[in-house]
Amino acid sequence: MSNKLFGAGNEVPAVVVIRLPQYVRALAELLRRDVPVVSSEQLGAQLQVTAAQIRKDLSYFGRFGKQGRGYPVRYLLEELRQVLGLERRWNACLVGVGRLGRAIISYPGFTPEGFYIIAAFEENPRQVGQKLGALVIQPVSELKETIKERDIHIGIVAVPADQAQGVIDQLVRCGIGAILNYAPIGPQVPPGVRVRNIDPILALQSMTYYLKLGGHGATAPSGDYKESQGES
Repeated sequence: MSNKLFGAGNEVPAVVVIRLPQYVRALAELLRRDVPVVSSEQLGAQLQVTAAQIRKDLSYFGRFGKQGRGYPVRYLLEELRQVLGLERRWNACLVGVGRLGRAIISYPGFTPEGFYIIAAFEENPRQVGQKLGALVIQPVSELKETIKERDIHIGIVAVPADQAQGVIDQLVRCGIGAILNYAPIGPQVPPGVRVRNIDPILALQSMTYYLKLGGHGATAPSGDYKESQGES
């Protein structure tokens, strides 16, 4: 799968698109604080990104400010929201309503940002028909029909790892082009389908590298572990 996206007539590296929501969040916070103008240096300091990187990222989508005068916060925020498609509503469905799935549905942060989970699906027949907030849990067999009828473009996967690839394949066959995957796998998808994997274990494992490098102490192994290694 290509690591490039296209936008505003230019070839845009995917990593730039991944950074744009961080800019949107920072600009929204500045707007809440009634800050009218921000420089690339100020925005970079807030996000721990160099000013040059911010200017380069924004240049893929047009010119948003004047040299030496900074960026108008409200204008830049509105423009970047349009670049990301955040000016419209996005309907999503959830597959998997175990503990994780239920936590995802109850999370209040999606709707204010324009993401609406409007359908939930489950393989377990004992859960089908139950109410989950305002939703009624549907069988996975109704996935295709519901996605088409309810104009769903985003799939959220919260099933066990051994089921995840099959669920993702089903979502792709139903025309879903964007998938948020919470299962601890690296799913395979065809070109044109975007997947973002949410795996806290991988994130923790990458951070322990820096903790070890910095000389931070670690919790000693448990007594059972010591015993299994033949220690007293």
